[in-house]
Amino acid sequence: MPELPEVETVRDGLQRWVVGRTVAVVEVRHPRAVRRHPGGGDDLAARLVGTRIAAAARRGKYLWLPLDAVAGAAQDCLVAHLGMSGQLLVRAPQAPQERHLHVRIGFTDGGPELRFVDQRTFGGLLLDPLVPTAEGDTVPARVTHIARDPIDPAFDDGLFQARLRRRDSAVKRALLDQTLVSGIGNIYADESLWRARLHGQRRARTLTRAAAGELLGQVRAVLGEALAAGGTSFDALYVDVDGHSGYFERSLAVYGREGEPCPRCGAIVRRTAFMNRSSFFCPRCQRPPRAATE
Repeated sequence: MPELPEVETVRDGLQRWVVGRTVAVVEVRHPRAVRRHPGGGDDLAARLVGTRIAAAARRGKYLWLPLDAVAGAAQDCLVAHLGMSGQLLVRAPQAPQERHLHVRIGFTDGGPELRFVDQRTFGGLLLDPLVPTAEGDTVPARVTHIARDPIDPAFDDGLFQARLRRRDSAVKRALLDQTLVSGIGNIYADESLWRARLHGQRRARTLTRAAAGELLGQVRAVLGEALAAGGTSFDALYVDVDGHSGYFERSLAVYGREGEPCPRCGAIVRRTAFMNRSSFFCPRCQRPPRAATE
């Protein structure tokens, strides 16, 4: 599933290509692509046509397009859930249709259209009202439980570190908890833990204040570098709006490197099962806790 760098790369492309444009036509070609929208495809299309896209926004892995508000009505937004293989592509209207094209959105200016393509059909689009949060901003109603991410200017370092150090769970499990901190998925959790020399199964409550601060710093560094590289693409399923792959995969130290030497100490990288997925770590740089449990 795309993580923060991939989703932010897509958001940046949408900011450049679709913000300020007015929707002229919406074609829903696959019902699963709008299954999360209560009114179905016809309702989504009817409500989108004639609206102007006001911005492109993101929190963690969640992406949405706020729409100009109708007088006297709540402001809606078009939420995109990318799932495992969802893509938002900007294409010329006459460009050949992708094999797994599920939704087409055309604009009144006749320029490039927005296409939602999804091979595995786990993702989708829906309309959701924007609601205020306790922090003073607005997010889709279904995103209010999602915490800020580490590259959000309003992210509270001290609060995060204090909450992390109170968790009686594996530190990797805490990093993946989107109610504590958003945007960090399996890939970037493993890379951040390796850089901080922490094993993912160490209990979060055993971290010192300095260790928690070091981990947060490494999380930010990994996310920043991945964002600069356009994200991580292990296959053709993740691309930006122009269809380009990210290349941070070339910089990964441990994730997906089982059996290869650790780039820091030379020990052989290991893989272990964790929360129904794989964790990768260096057994020398990241000493496992004595009783390593989830």
